[in-house]
Amino acid sequence: QVQLVESGGGLVQTGGSLRLSCAASGRTSMSNGMGWFRQSPGKERECVAAISWSGGSTYYLDAVKGRFTISRDNTKHTVYLQMNSLKPEDTAVYFCAARRDIAISYSAREYDYWGQGTQVTVSS
Repeated sequence: QVQLVESGGGLVQTGGSLRLSCAASGRTSMSNGMGWFRQSPGKERECVAAISWSGGSTYYLDAVKGRFTISRDNTKHTVYLQMNSLKPEDTAVYFCAARRDIAISYSAREYDYWGQGTQVTVSS
């Protein structure tokens, strides 16, 4: 089993920045593709960013390209999501996820482990 714990969410004004962290523990060697997803009321969960085990491959949702950056530190078993120029439409619960595969994926169905989520609220 792999446990994922997100942190770093909160309330920020439009144009502000937040950095989310996802710490993995349990049976993990961090040989996992990792992703950040978000979900707001009435909407489906969507992948905002994903990263391969090596960090060499990344994926970004079009709506966040140029504003969000995903990175990972395998020595610390931690994945990060740097979010800049935040907009009210970025408001959602953000989830970290891991899959039993080193490659990236933007499909929630391909992820095996999930964190509990952290709320991000962007005020206008």
